[in-house]
Amino acid sequence: MLRYALRRILAMIPALIAVSFLIFVVVELPPGDYLSNEMQELQSQGEGAGAARLEFLRQEFAYDRPFLERYAIWAGFWPGPHGFDGLLQGEWGWSFIYSKPVSEVLGDRIGLTALLNLATVFVVYLIAFPVGLLAARRPGGVVDFSASTVSYIGLSIPSFLLALVLLSFAHAWFGITIGGLMSPAYIDAPWSFAKLGDVAAHLAIPALVIALGSAGIMIRRLRANLLDEVAKPYVVAARARGIGEARLLTRYPLRLAFAPFVADIGNLLPSMVSGSVIVSVVLNLPTVGPVLLSALRGQDTFLAGFILLFTAVLTLAGMLVSDLILAALDPRVRLGQKAKL
Repeated sequence: MLRYALRRILAMIPALIAVSFLIFVVVELPPGDYLSNEMQELQSQGEGAGAARLEFLRQEFAYDRPFLERYAIWAGFWPGPHGFDGLLQGEWGWSFIYSKPVSEVLGDRIGLTALLNLATVFVVYLIAFPVGLLAARRPGGVVDFSASTVSYIGLSIPSFLLALVLLSFAHAWFGITIGGLMSPAYIDAPWSFAKLGDVAAHLAIPALVIALGSAGIMIRRLRANLLDEVAKPYVVAARARGIGEARLLTRYPLRLAFAPFVADIGNLLPSMVSGSVIVSVVLNLPTVGPVLLSALRGQDTFLAGFILLFTAVLTLAGMLVSDLILAALDPRVRLGQKAKL
């Protein structure tokens, strides 16, 4: 198992390099950049001193270099104006919109975004696994009908509207502050158990809202996989031998149907980041989503590139976790063996 995990981690390195290059290409696709746009605006206003300063900044941040060289400097493969100071060296870049390093702009947003996404994935599986199992055990029953109804509601209602409704009830019933991931009293306070508890209380509503649509899809997927598995001859033969339905369902069919269910972890994490952008803006959540929108609008290359790379790292981490769980469920995955015909 350890050897398989090491192989998967090593395979992530070239994938991450390729993804970082594609991200840099996408960020650089719009014509111009932040400094060029600012320079043209200052020149049109006749401010030569400001334009000269922006030209100096272009040289400082290697905007006057060719495209491939700029990428290599940003990634840390090639020395820039200040030597090797790219992502490999722990330098995230400079944000021109906020006029400070990217690490200071994001700050706690990275950790809070990861925490929100992990909580959302946990809620997705906490809802989808038991509901999908019960729906498959009695297809067409009350649980199956209720699960289908909730799934369709979660997919059809806009997430930001559902968030506002739930937060209104949470504020009226439990006194939870509307918006944000913590109460105003804890925003500038140092981290403590009380602050962690307050963040956990505020995480419940956003995690539930973001997870509801994905949970509906996962419920239908697990139900379909289980119903397909229990119709196979080995299950029919086991039922004929008098094995109880509960044991019959959880013995082998659930294990086999659970594999594609687990494999979706790699797809859930990035979709949570992209799907939570509007919810984060509406609920004023301190995540990377709103910052990404402003960075893309302002062509802030380093800030937008790092956030997209962070999303890619979440994707690869989710795929690694799903592969390790699949390897634990099915030894053929980690041993690289094919089923014998």
